[in-house]
Amino acid sequence: MITLGIESSCDETSVAVIVDNELKANLISSQDFHKNFGGVIPELSSRAHLQIIVPLYKNALNLAGIEQSQIDVVGATAGPGLIGSLLVGLNFAKGLSFSMKKPFIPVNHLEGHIFSGFLMEEKPEFPYLCVVVSGGHSLLLSVKSFTEIRMLGTTVDDAAGEAFDKVAKLLGFGYPGGPLIQKAAENGDETKIDFPVAQCKNEFDFSFSGLKTSVLRYVQKNYGDPRSIPENERNDIAASFQRAVANALTSKAKKVLRRQRFKAMSVVGGVAANTYIRKSFEEIAAKENLKLVVPKLEFCGDNGAMIAFRAKTLYEAGRKFSLDYQAFPSMKKLNFDFMKK
Repeated sequence: MITLGIESSCDETSVAVIVDNELKANLISSQDFHKNFGGVIPELSSRAHLQIIVPLYKNALNLAGIEQSQIDVVGATAGPGLIGSLLVGLNFAKGLSFSMKKPFIPVNHLEGHIFSGFLMEEKPEFPYLCVVVSGGHSLLLSVKSFTEIRMLGTTVDDAAGEAFDKVAKLLGFGYPGGPLIQKAAENGDETKIDFPVAQCKNEFDFSFSGLKTSVLRYVQKNYGDPRSIPENERNDIAASFQRAVANALTSKAKKVLRRQRFKAMSVVGGVAANTYIRKSFEEIAAKENLKLVVPKLEFCGDNGAMIAFRAKTLYEAGRKFSLDYQAFPSMKKLNFDFMKK
């Protein structure tokens, strides 16, 4: 079976091809020009998707060594994401599905991340604890199968990735913030500042708004203007902030592991690319004697491979969708219900 996956939820256009169980192509086009604006501009993002999606699709087929007529299933991200960007990939996928009379599978972007660990050679085993850390979401999930997921904790305000971007902007690092803070933190003292980790009503929920504000108040109190922060002290702030985020994520994961039994743990999403956070979870996994699966860097960010894989599993599970299915910028229940315990 040949599955096509299309991702266009934000500022990456990606097309992937999976033949049976082998990933044959995963092309990603990133919109680097957003750096000039300090963040993603939705209108410019959707226009860029329009310009690149057709040549990217053709290149993916060539790389996979297949013809369009051989595609069996067409999958595309349907949300959450930027509505204009989503519509480009979703409508392109619908057009292909309609013209070829092949099944169309709309995919929840979060589900793509949740199962991205299965793109690795060593895959998670059910049931596993999934920690989703991305620009817009921070989730703790109990994943029991490809069709049964329980949400244990979520973000009550800012997500981890959003906090990285906002703190990076505050410190004058630019956009995207995650890689820049990580680079600065490598030369900083993570114990220099003890930034607080918020406690939530639900002990498994996350809150990063207070941490972001704590960094802001520290800068205002000690420097006034962020531009006056010496480089070495800027690095200390970055390192201390990064440690606080990692502590927030790992402390909640450890609480879950004390309550429930899992065969594995998987950390996914854009923030999972952060080396410090990956190492923090490696320490937990080693202590708990638990298999840890963290996707390769190309599968941490937005990519078509995870969308193709999720479309494949939904098709194999017998899920059917109409071409009337619409894109939703903040949809949380596309293919299954997140059940809150």
